[in-house]
Amino acid sequence: MKIIEYDGHVHTPFCPHGSQAPFKQYIETAIQHGYKGVSFCEHAPLPNSFPDPTPKKDSSMALSELEAYIKTIRDVRKSYKNDITIRIGLEVDFIEGYESETQQLLNHYGPYLDDSILSVHFIKAEGSFGLLDYSVDAFQTLAQKIGGIEPLVHRYYETLLQSIEADLGKYKPRRLGHMSLVRKFQKEFNLPSDEQWLEKVLHAVKKSGLSLDINGAGVVKPLCGETYPPLHFIQKAHDLGIPLVYGSDAHHPDGLGQGSEALPQVAFSSP
Repeated sequence: MKIIEYDGHVHTPFCPHGSQAPFKQYIETAIQHGYKGVSFCEHAPLPNSFPDPTPKKDSSMALSELEAYIKTIRDVRKSYKNDITIRIGLEVDFIEGYESETQQLLNHYGPYLDDSILSVHFIKAEGSFGLLDYSVDAFQTLAQKIGGIEPLVHRYYETLLQSIEADLGKYKPRRLGHMSLVRKFQKEFNLPSDEQWLEKVLHAVKKSGLSLDINGAGVVKPLCGETYPPLHFIQKAHDLGIPLVYGSDAHHPDGLGQGSEALPQVAFSSP
């Protein structure tokens, strides 16, 4: 079991599809785990013109909450300054065609952040978007719109590569989130091999100087059962010299540290 000192991907009570557990509970749990630091990286507000495809429209926090989010973390950071390092961050969605609006958000709020993650959740299909990881049924529907499971897997990785190359300005996130998220329901579907795609993504990450979110959430997802990315690609990323940052992707304090027991014995970084 790998000893983890930093959790770089933690959600908060500002997440509308997560837990309302207070920041204090997350931080106290992190301290109990012996962590030296945590990065709170809440789902950044989506562009105003982007229609959230989830039934409850709850993919991210609202723009009207962002200043309160930053202030709240600043306040709790002061309270725990002698106990643990706390970073203010966002998990920013790359959404094809919405790069300009995303850059505007980052330009405005980037100076107030210590950390950020760039992730792909939304996949374009027939002029609209679907949420890749919402449910088995939503994944199936998205695949049908795109033309099948294999085209969906390809579209995901193509979008991920676009996100790495995208110009989102000086505050573009420097860490790529859960790069193999398309595998979340792999035990339900006969997914094609994505090894070549994962190789491409790793080399693009290396070329761009990004770090990688080594995400433990997939380990506890019953239809996934592995880290994002899978273990041998964590080793490959390490061999390429890509900085690796463990992230639980916890949406509740109990999720801190999830999946860390599966990690290989490689060096992990703080953000």
